[in-house]
Amino acid sequence: MPSDAPRTKILWLARLERRFHAWRERRARARGLRPQVTGFPGYGGEDWVRVVGRVLIAPPVRKPAPGEYASVRGWRSFVAVPVGFAQVRIDVEGVSHHVVADRGGVIDTVVPGRLQPGWQTVSMSVEDSEPVETRVFIVGNDVTFGIVSDVDDTVMVTALPRPLLAAWNSFVLDEHARQPVPGMAVLLERLARENPGAPVLYLSTGAWNIAPTLIRFLRRHLFPPGSILLTDWGPTHDRWFRSGRDHKDSNLRRLAAEFPRIRWLLIGDDGQHDDEIYTRFASAHPESVAAVAIRRLSPAEAVLAGGRTVVDDHSAAAVPWVTESDGAGLLERLQDVGVVHGDPSA
Repeated sequence: MPSDAPRTKILWLARLERRFHAWRERRARARGLRPQVTGFPGYGGEDWVRVVGRVLIAPPVRKPAPGEYASVRGWRSFVAVPVGFAQVRIDVEGVSHHVVADRGGVIDTVVPGRLQPGWQTVSMSVEDSEPVETRVFIVGNDVTFGIVSDVDDTVMVTALPRPLLAAWNSFVLDEHARQPVPGMAVLLERLARENPGAPVLYLSTGAWNIAPTLIRFLRRHLFPPGSILLTDWGPTHDRWFRSGRDHKDSNLRRLAAEFPRIRWLLIGDDGQHDDEIYTRFASAHPESVAAVAIRRLSPAEAVLAGGRTVVDDHSAAAVPWVTESDGAGLLERLQDVGVVHGDPSA
């Protein structure tokens, strides 16, 4: 039937992508390279853990000197070969759990485990590789406040919606050249300090390939440590590319179900769809939202970002909505509505 044609075509493209990665994997293994697990910061409750990572075959990278790499171009994150459907062992407090990565090598699974609140360590391994430790933030049952922040043009200046600029930022630009949004590190650090035990989650439509770069960026610019929730590029059974909005929508709904006692501060910008996404979530789950903070792009940033979305009038909203052009302004507005306490200059 004609209505089935687009679905069939995209399904064929998804199969072609899988075959291409399988061919790359065979070539890499023939050269003696073996899969390894890269763990990303996850989170959990007091009797479960959401473990996130990816299984890759990566070419070796030379260290020019002890310590952090002096220069890491974005394209290096994309040349590694994802190992689809890899068998992965996750160890939590001495108990092993065996899971299967998805077709892109991504591990995003929940396993049982009783860990103390705060940052804890679990390990993962694939085939005969050495176990790799990764951190998870365990949320205590008494915690009632959390922070969800977008990344692109909210904490990091990227101009992501423009395809050519997105490619430049992702594949070419040295990670040291990426610039933080002024004042956002201070804002997030202040929120984390005022709310001990509160989870911080960086929810982005960026690909998992950029996770190592993103983690280094956040650390270098003194953002509070947090869990990373990214997505995967490429076709699915019914779409040319995965939907960034669906990714954010589903994770927000998931957080509301996993932590019904927590009210989230949602931070984003007006260059993509954050206002629309947060409006929809706040309308459906007002009990799960403490406030919404939207960063306004400058005129130059809006041009680079391909325009600015229209921010709805939220004067009658059930939860506080604030907007400003940088982190310092948002900090003051959040103090005005009682989300941040004390002197914003402290």
